[in-house]
This record gives sequence, C-alpha cells and structure tokens, in this order.
Amino acid sequence: MARPVIAIVGRPNVGKSTIFNRIIGDKLAIVEDKPGVTRDRLYGRGEWLDQEFSIIDTGGIEIEGEDHILRSVRVQAELAIEEADVIIFMVDAKAGVTPADSEVAQILFRSQKPVVVAVNKVDNLQRADDIYEFYSMGFGEIVGISGAHGTGIGDLLEEVVKHFPDTVDEEYGEDVIRVALIGRPNVGKSSLVNAILGEERVIVSDMAGTTRDAIDTPFEKDGQKYVIIDTAGMRKRGKVYENTEKYSVMRAMKAIERADVVLVVIDGEVGIIEQDKHVAGYAHEAGKAAVFVVNKWDAVEKDEKTMHQFEQKIRDHFLFMTYAPVVFLSAKTKQRLHKLLPVVNTVSEAHAMRIPTHVLNDVVSDAVAINPPPTDKGRRMRINYATQVAVKPPTIIFFVNDPELMHFSYQRYLDNKIRAAFGFEGTPLRLFTRRKSEEE
Repeated sequence: MARPVIAIVGRPNVGKSTIFNRIIGDKLAIVEDKPGVTRDRLYGRGEWLDQEFSIIDTGGIEIEGEDHILRSVRVQAELAIEEADVIIFMVDAKAGVTPADSEVAQILFRSQKPVVVAVNKVDNLQRADDIYEFYSMGFGEIVGISGAHGTGIGDLLEEVVKHFPDTVDEEYGEDVIRVALIGRPNVGKSSLVNAILGEERVIVSDMAGTTRDAIDTPFEKDGQKYVIIDTAGMRKRGKVYENTEKYSVMRAMKAIERADVVLVVIDGEVGIIEQDKHVAGYAHEAGKAAVFVVNKWDAVEKDEKTMHQFEQKIRDHFLFMTYAPVVFLSAKTKQRLHKLLPVVNTVSEAHAMRIPTHVLNDVVSDAVAINPPPTDKGRRMRINYATQVAVKPPTIIFFVNDPELMHFSYQRYLDNKIRAAFGFEGTPLRLFTRRKSEEE
C-alpha cells in the first residue's frame, strides 16, 4: 500500500528542512540559517503512532524571474496541493504573518486539502503567545514548534496523522508482478507500455509530459500475471511543472512504493543524465528490484562494441546498482522487446527469494574461512550465525560479537559472496549486524 504523503510548504528560511530532518530522524537536507539554502526537494519516510508516511521537503524549488521567491513558494504550494494528502504549512513566530504567508495561505485554503499550520521558532514560553496571530489565516489547526530544540514535533505529527486518508490500495495477488516504469520525461515510457501490451492503451506523443496520471494496467503473458504502473509524462504541460523537473520524483516515488520491479528507462539517443541517477537512486533506497531499460536503441549508430560501452557507462554512473541487469530495446520497432519480461521475471524471483538459514550459514562460513574479518585494535569480529529475516528486498542479519567491528568493506565482501552463491540478480540486499546476546 502506498504511504500517505505529507508536504512541508512555506516561504524561505522558516525552518522547513530542520523540521523535515527532525521528522525523518536523519540529516538528509542541508540546514543553514540562510534563505534558499535547500537545493533539492527531498523525499523521506517517517513513522508516528505505528503509521508510516512519506514526507516531502519542498524547499528546493526555485523559479527565476521577477519576484522569483514568491513565485517559487507558489509553485511549492501547487505541487503540495497536487500530490500530498496532508500539508504542513510552516511559518515563523518571530516574523509574524508576512505577505508571502498570506498568499500561500489563500492558495492552500482554496485547495480544500487538510492543512496543519506549524509555527516554528517557538523557542521559549514568551514566544508561545505569538502563535495566535496565525489563526487570522483561516486554518483550524495551529501547532507551536521549535525546530532548534525539537519541541512540539510530536504534537504536530499527532495533528497531521488525524487527516490521513483511509485508503486501501488496489489488491493484487501474490502471483502478480507489479512493474513501475520510471525515468525523466520523453524517454519513451508510454511507447514502451504500448509495446509490451501490444496495443495503444496510453497516449503517445513526441512532446514530453503528455501522459497526465499514473495508470494501472493488468495483463498476462505466458501464464504470468503483471500490473504495469505507468508514470509516463510525470510533468504537466502548460503549467509551472515545465520548469520543475523535480516534480517527476514525487510521482515516481508513489509508483516505486507500490511496485515489485522498477524499470529505469534511459534514452539511448541522449544517454545518461544526472536526473536518471536521482530517480534510480529512489528505487534503490526503496529496496525494489530494478532493471535498466535503454530505449530507442534502434536510433543509435552502433557497432559490435556500442552495447558493451553503453552498459559500462551505466555501471560507472550507477555504482550503487551494479546488481541491476541492462536490457537494450526499441519500443518503436519492438527490437529486442521479447527479452524484457523474462528479465523482469528473473529479478522478481530474486527479490522474493528466501534462503534457508543452514544453507546461508554454510556460505557465510566458507566466506569467512577464505577471508577472515580483519582485526581492529587487536580485536576481530566473530560471526556467530546469519539468518534471512525478510524478502522484497532480501534482508539478512549477521549476529556478531561486536557490530562495530563490521567494516563496510567486509560487509561488501559478504554481499558479493552471497550474491555469487544464490544469484540475487536485480535486487538490492539489506545486510545488518546485531550483537549476539548471552541468552542466544
């Protein structure tokens, strides 16, 4: 099930990134006491009262031009209205209600989306009374918080989760492989969906951004059931989204969360660009099986070395996803299209693979015998046993004498040995270490 989405909206320098970090418990956003220092809108995950959610820090959206700060804030508000289930509207207790606050308040108020106003910088009791001024904006829920001290965050989240929708995601059986297509606009995602389905189910145009919404399309091939979650054209034409490529990340994340297998579609003509890495990185962090699909391969001038060279570029740019296979095809001519679904099946099986504990421990024991863990200040890590605790993605815990002795390079060595033994093609592995208790 897709998590509810919270968006944090507000003018520059009200503390959006600080609160974002507080909620997700990690310093992903750059925090500095200067307006506009957040360079990218970031997408994180949080949990409150056993309720998981996704949260977006919209601070990185900047539009150049006249009154670009005000326009940027309006863009953030519009994106939040478009994608979020609940909006946290951040304001500054010290500054009071500003013209920019009032303008955003009007946009949010007209949206009829649930809005909780977070009055930041309520750092002491004297500031507590400053929150009442913000009731003039017309919202019911006002919560005083302090990003600097971390106070009021629980009260804020308690108010926010009240507004989460009671949504039930589409239920598909365990035998159905859910496939999401992600990638920047105009790489041919809609054409690829049509080619796979064998019919024109999705509008296709040469202009980027012609598909308006994600579409679920069930189909069956060679006895295997699939659902394609199509995120093609993740921008909207004729709107501010033309100038905000980052908008695609929000839409892609919703599809990624619901998918088993993510197809990272790359334009074979244009090659790899930075946004490809951003979008693929979200699939990796979400723990999804992945396949790189190089589309428009028919339009590429090539010789016997071209495919190998392009694959090597993918490996060089996506060092964090060396496990993901690469398929070259053309949605337009259907060249090599028949190779795609068998690869999807393979990585889906790997993503759901469970290894018996005794078999896993045999492989780990052999790996340790061949290459024992290095010593650290005279101490050596001892792996007592390993066990797989989850699938999708496969998650393995190593019980050791001291988790701090597990060096990242040795963990990577174990990752490689496990992959060599069991395959796990196309899926990330999650490896954790825990101290073996005396009772075990």
